[in-house]
Amino acid sequence: MFGLGTEIGIDLGTASVLVFIKGKGIVLQEPSVVAIDRDTGRVLSVGSEARKMLGRTPGNIVAIRPLKDGVISDYEVTEKMLRHFINKTCGPRRFIKPKIIICVPSGVTEVEKRAVIDATVEAGGGKTFLIEEPIAAAVGAGLDITKPDGNMIIDIGGGTADIAVISLGGIVVSKSIKVAGDKFDEAIIKYMRKAHNLLIGERTAEELKMEIGTASPRPKPITMDCRGRDLITGLPKNITVSSEEMLEALREPVNAISDAVHSVLEKTPPELASDISARGIVMTGGGSLLHGLNRMLEKRTGIPTYVAEDAISCVAKGTGMSLEHIDVLEKSMMTQRRR
Repeated sequence: MFGLGTEIGIDLGTASVLVFIKGKGIVLQEPSVVAIDRDTGRVLSVGSEARKMLGRTPGNIVAIRPLKDGVISDYEVTEKMLRHFINKTCGPRRFIKPKIIICVPSGVTEVEKRAVIDATVEAGGGKTFLIEEPIAAAVGAGLDITKPDGNMIIDIGGGTADIAVISLGGIVVSKSIKVAGDKFDEAIIKYMRKAHNLLIGERTAEELKMEIGTASPRPKPITMDCRGRDLITGLPKNITVSSEEMLEALREPVNAISDAVHSVLEKTPPELASDISARGIVMTGGGSLLHGLNRMLEKRTGIPTYVAEDAISCVAKGTGMSLEHIDVLEKSMMTQRRR
């Protein structure tokens, strides 16, 4: 159990939840999945154990992903999931409720922000603050956002891609689109159905994306065996899929992200645009690890594009680093709720 007055940062993602504890670093990284007994409403497992049940549960058990497109789609299940992770990292018996900073996509509404705060407080959090994902991602990627220079960040998570130009600690121009890792998986499922009459599940699609998925042509095509259900015979079937097919499958969501980056650059003030041109664009989040995505964006924009080191943890790290300035945040625009 951690000491009194624990301060924690939570990256509440569509695909996974990361928890950062001040003085400890990232202490938890688990999938945002909850398995529930439909008859009793009881939570059976949360995180990695629940993820194993996706698409494999009997009738009375349902594995739910309570966040969709970066926002809460199932309030009660999100609250139960948060409670589980807070208890797991801070201990179930606490004298003082932990101060929590939690990050949200840049495009969320006031109602969606309120839902995140309420769920966190109900789950056992104390004073709760919100930070926008691009700011947290930029801080976690090691960018100095306090200076009057333009920094461009592209954070591609599971549910949303957040593109923002940051200067003097604030967002100057931003766009949040609901195209990210989950849409990559959906595009692969759709392609396999159309091109091969093969029905595959989310986990298989994710494996294809991670192993052979690509956003620009690979120097040497690679292949992977894929198993699913033949839609014509209804029987299990095994086929070999190539990275060239994945390039075709992912074209639509990748182009949507590329168009969003282009539209943010079009609205960027010229002084900041010249800074970005000199410094380059930084990519964070699990979706940024899609092979060749940075090269494809570099080709489209003409600006050097880099994937941050430890891209998946950048938002959680940045949220945690913001804990150092929690006294400033208490007076700032961050939403909070007192108990």
